[in-house]
Amino acid sequence: MSIIDTDARNLADQYAALVQGKHNNPFAILGVHRSGKQRLVRTFLPQARQVTLLDRNGEVLCDMQRVHADGIFAAIMPPRMRRYRLRVTDYSDTSGDYEDSYAFAPTLGALDLYLLGEGSDKAIYTKLGANALTLRGITGTRFAVWAPNASRVSVIGDFNDWDGRRHVMRLHPGNGIWEIFIPGVGTGAKYKFELLDLNGVLLPLKSDPFGHYFEPPSGNASIVFESRHQWRDGHWMQNRRVVPDLNRAVSIYEVHLGSWRRNPYDSTRYLTYRELAVELIPYVVEMGFTHIELLPVSEHPFDGSWGYQPIGMFAPTQRFGDPDDFREFVDCCHQSNISVILDWVPAHFPRDEHGLGEFDGTALYEHEDPRKGAHADWGTLIFNFGRREVVNYLIGNALYWVDEFHVDGIRVDAVASMLYLDYSRKEDEWIANEHGGNQNYEAVGFLKRLNTELHAHGAVSFAEESTAWPGVSHPVDAGGLGFTYKWNMGWMNDTLSYLSEESVHRKHHHDKMTFGLVYAFSENFVLPLSHDEVVHGKRSLLERMPGDDWQQFANLRAYFAGMYAHPGKKLLFMGSELAPREEWDHDTALNWELLKSKPHAGIQLLVRDLNALYTRVPALYERDFSADGFEWIRWDDKDSSVLSWIRRDASGGFIICVSNMTPVVRHDYCFGVPRAGTYTEILNTDNACYGGSNICNADVVCEPITHDGRPYRIALTLPPLATLILACAD
Repeated sequence: MSIIDTDARNLADQYAALVQGKHNNPFAILGVHRSGKQRLVRTFLPQARQVTLLDRNGEVLCDMQRVHADGIFAAIMPPRMRRYRLRVTDYSDTSGDYEDSYAFAPTLGALDLYLLGEGSDKAIYTKLGANALTLRGITGTRFAVWAPNASRVSVIGDFNDWDGRRHVMRLHPGNGIWEIFIPGVGTGAKYKFELLDLNGVLLPLKSDPFGHYFEPPSGNASIVFESRHQWRDGHWMQNRRVVPDLNRAVSIYEVHLGSWRRNPYDSTRYLTYRELAVELIPYVVEMGFTHIELLPVSEHPFDGSWGYQPIGMFAPTQRFGDPDDFREFVDCCHQSNISVILDWVPAHFPRDEHGLGEFDGTALYEHEDPRKGAHADWGTLIFNFGRREVVNYLIGNALYWVDEFHVDGIRVDAVASMLYLDYSRKEDEWIANEHGGNQNYEAVGFLKRLNTELHAHGAVSFAEESTAWPGVSHPVDAGGLGFTYKWNMGWMNDTLSYLSEESVHRKHHHDKMTFGLVYAFSENFVLPLSHDEVVHGKRSLLERMPGDDWQQFANLRAYFAGMYAHPGKKLLFMGSELAPREEWDHDTALNWELLKSKPHAGIQLLVRDLNALYTRVPALYERDFSADGFEWIRWDDKDSSVLSWIRRDASGGFIICVSNMTPVVRHDYCFGVPRAGTYTEILNTDNACYGGSNICNADVVCEPITHDGRPYRIALTLPPLATLILACAD
């Protein structure tokens, strides 16, 4: 009886476990192992009719012996030979030569495992997930996944007939990471992870948490992808600052890629990333915006979530192309001097069974207790910010977009839901922190670390945070959360509420237009007119405006100009410049036909002119976050519903802004100005080119008469429902 037969009898239980898919460490018996004085090669290939052992050059050594009826083969390894190949012939007599995954040693070194276990690997995506490797001259893909409570983890894919017995992974028990190198697998291969829980129960198949590319639902397989993009934005990247320049102009065009514009010949087909680079970027440049902000592009199964319920956080959605197509889009933005911001969702994730929920049969990425781990409002799960591996996953993801895709900023969604343990919960539905309060200290620590890392990598960060949490955009070392900017949700709510009032009633709500200046310099604010304000029955911006058709357009024009003249960076959701009457619909393209109508085209022209003026006049952006850059002239003229103020730049220059928020023309409206000279309208929203009534002012020479506590006075005709911006020529 041969040594192979004897060995097979001794390994009967392990062979049975292999065949049944229950073996959790095939590396212990497959590949090359010593048996007595000999070395044996074993392989498990259930699809094989015959397996031939080859040397490294492909020369035949011998046919391997079938030692188990269900496809386990073995052969004696020649002395001093270290490498081999397998020629596999299946039952259709198709043959191919293959490298054996079980012939390769672990690919994660001691330092890799230490950093992953510590939760401090900033390039975690290069260790976990599917990453191309060349080992001993053999190309393939290293698959690695964190699943500490699984009893067995396999990679299944179109390269192994989706058979979970074929590529069972090696466990690193110190930190629960499983890995395997599969030679010959490369870009385009589809795969998933098959896991058994601690009790050996088969779990739902899982997509790769670090997958770089996904197939469309309902398949949801991850796809191996190796980037071949050659970046052309070296100068841009060299000039990114570790310390953000808060004195620069920031005018953001917020975009949902699937509904900005559709294919003109097929309205059901999205434009690709590369088509958007050709069409969207020139439009943004023409309109004068400095930044594009994208609603989340990370992979998500449901179109109606707009990307805010991501499954593949490391994958640009396949809806518009592959990851290199998205790299090309960002590259083209930079070559056009446009910064790119991504909306990013670390607050929660969906319950889809192929996602992160109960990934290894336990609450791994989420909290086990639903009082901490579930959002009842959204039907989603909450990341466990107290677990170092989860924090490493999220921070690694943010840095992945910054480093691998060159994005310039991250806008963090739903920050308030992260900061408060009782967010949208009833009294008995949350757990207090160790001091009995509602602050989520773990989330606070995560956000501070996130912002520190983002700034160190040359990126900026934006917080969508709707409460009065102190210091959201203050530096971490000063006790803040460390965001670069915070969305000013209060300004947005107050001003839209004011604008929705009939003009005759606005004097009773005047404080809604002035209150924002009480706290305007407490944070680095962005003024956001975002997608959230034109959906879910809130109506479009135009439809919120009262009055007849003319008054609605005039109100919107006055509002946009007042926004650009107000302290704070600017954000406008796509399509707002078209002034649609309908709410935004993610399933259809913007209605570009509106531009055939003069009032709608006038709004677009105004936004373009506002951006041009904004980026040209430092007083409109240079001291956004300093009280020295703003001064009321008259904030208290509520009976006339007129507001007037001064914006100043760092070198002493200034402009004057006046908003008349009633449809009444006000002749000889006097107010004080700080300097002698001739005052010229540099923007008037009532200009005929914008669709207004064309009540404009010629150059006005100020009078040396004290007014409003200032040494000089000017008198203007204020057009109805209009904002004026004036500059002084000494």
